Amino acid sequence: MKDNTRDLEAVRSLFLKPEFELLPFRSAMDQIEFLPDAATVTITASPAKGIEPTLEYATMLAKRGFDVVPHIAARSIADEAHLSRILGTIAEADIRRIFVIGGDAKEAGEFPDALSLIQAIESLDYPLPEIGIAAYPNGHPFIPDDVLRQALKNKQPHASYMTTQMCFDPIIISDWIADVRSDGITLPIYLGMPGVAPVRKLISIATQIGVGDSVRFLSRHRGLLGRLTRQSTYSPDRLANGLSQVIADPEANIGVVHLYTFNQVESSEAWRQDWLAAIDGWGTE
Repeated sequence: MKDNTRDLEAVRSLFLKPEFELLPFRSAMDQIEFLPDAATVTITASPAKGIEPTLEYATMLAKRGFDVVPHIAARSIADEAHLSRILGTIAEADIRRIFVIGGDAKEAGEFPDALSLIQAIESLDYPLPEIGIAAYPNGHPFIPDDVLRQALKNKQPHASYMTTQMCFDPIIISDWIADVRSDGITLPIYLGMPGVAPVRKLISIATQIGVGDSVRFLSRHRGLLGRLTRQSTYSPDRLANGLSQVIADPEANIGVVHLYTFNQVESSEAWRQDWLAAIDGWGTE
């Protein structure tokens, strides 16, 4: 791939304008200054804290000129009246895109899953935001693969894109992309990649915020887990390099790189700049 100028440009373009995912915790405030100007920032939804902190951070960042995408977790929404208030807040902040997930709240309100929430959003009299949905290359700890696939097909007509949940293995991701494309799923893929973060923090937060499927993947693949835990800091170089070919493949339809920063924006952004410089170096070899 290093000899193909078009492929290099395709990879470079995706890393020029990634999404940065933040957690609605206090540590996010210290990291905002490291975000590029007018960056796209997604704000996760915490099953423990509910949707309100997500909306607070989203509104604050929108006022600062960022393109904000709040996560709306279906199981954390009590009922249609609650949803209406959320949509009103989003419209007032001029937020035009949301990311809808089922969520990990133990007891659901009126909406048990993402599809039921999306359908309710479509029925209400608010400006319809662009909607992203989750995709699971590495599977889900509680949902069978065939059920996940059917849910993805059911949500496809209502969504604008799908973001892959955190996975550390480029082969699993690449194989999954080929499989969903052959199965008629055509939504653009926003390619989820962990940023640079302390390994212990990465695993701890991943478990807290509901990406335990990737942690379970690590526990099943002891070699990868061993490589990670021997490091004090995780860096996505191997993952990014392993995904370069699929990123450059137009049939994969990769629209955006989505960086899971774990509120480590400074180190993740420094890595991105180094990665862009490395890509530029490939073209001069």
